[in-house]
Amino acid sequence: MRMVLFLLMVLISGPAMAQGWTEPARGTPTRAALMDALRPHALWLLGSPVEFVVYDLRVSGNLAFASVYPQRPGGGEISIYTTPGYSRGDLLPEDREGLGMQALYYKSGETWVAVHWTIGASDVWWAYEPICAVWRQVIPEGCEGL
Repeated sequence: MRMVLFLLMVLISGPAMAQGWTEPARGTPTRAALMDALRPHALWLLGSPVEFVVYDLRVSGNLAFASVYPQRPGGGEISIYTTPGYSRGDLLPEDREGLGMQALYYKSGETWVAVHWTIGASDVWWAYEPICAVWRQVIPEGCEGL
């Protein structure tokens, strides 16, 4: 499922650029701030340290969307069974489709906040009218027909 989601995002990224969002380049303060806003959620469930492989990152004004895959520094795989989230019963493998994370952000002042996020989603949870009413400009393909 993770690969299907990734391929979908790659295929639609060209037309989506016409919608007005941009991808912050590696090394930019915006990209770092977005990853830093999601990192505490990943650390709470997966333990430390965590870095992200970015599959899709979109910003339009004070809104953003990210699709990332957490890993240990240097590319180390994270075993769900050794995570704090699994130990607490918050992160169960049967409830997840891998560890891919998606997030919808809002910029408040100078701070990016991961307002909606998930880990291991098995569907396109952001394709939902109340979410599309706010974040449509960064997730247009998920909001078609809504």
